[in-house]
Amino acid sequence: MNRKTLSKLALGLMVAGFVLMLTPAAAMAQESGAGGGSMLSSQGAGWLGGAIGAGLAIIGGAAGIGRIGGSAVESMARQPEAAGQISTAMIITAAMIEGATLFAVVVGMMAVLK
Repeated sequence: MNRKTLSKLALGLMVAGFVLMLTPAAAMAQESGAGGGSMLSSQGAGWLGGAIGAGLAIIGGAAGIGRIGGSAVESMARQPEAAGQISTAMIITAAMIEGATLFAVVVGMMAVLK
């Protein structure tokens, strides 16, 4: 399977799992007397949303820093005399992305700890 097919499969499984979590308990052949209408409480939804948000922020930050690092190495290979300037710009940009990622993770964790 190619990468596109795998990503579609993963997205489909994530959506199916999310829908399954929100399905009412009666549809899951469970007793609906004690718990209520769904398997996911409001506190659980907050935890799930915060964890997914923090995870997506980490994935985005990692992808951005990886792209910066790859481009910087490629640029240094093409122009070795500019390696110092390129590495300085790379470190500053990576630090900015890391700061934004850390801020996003903190906001996601605040949803979990609320």
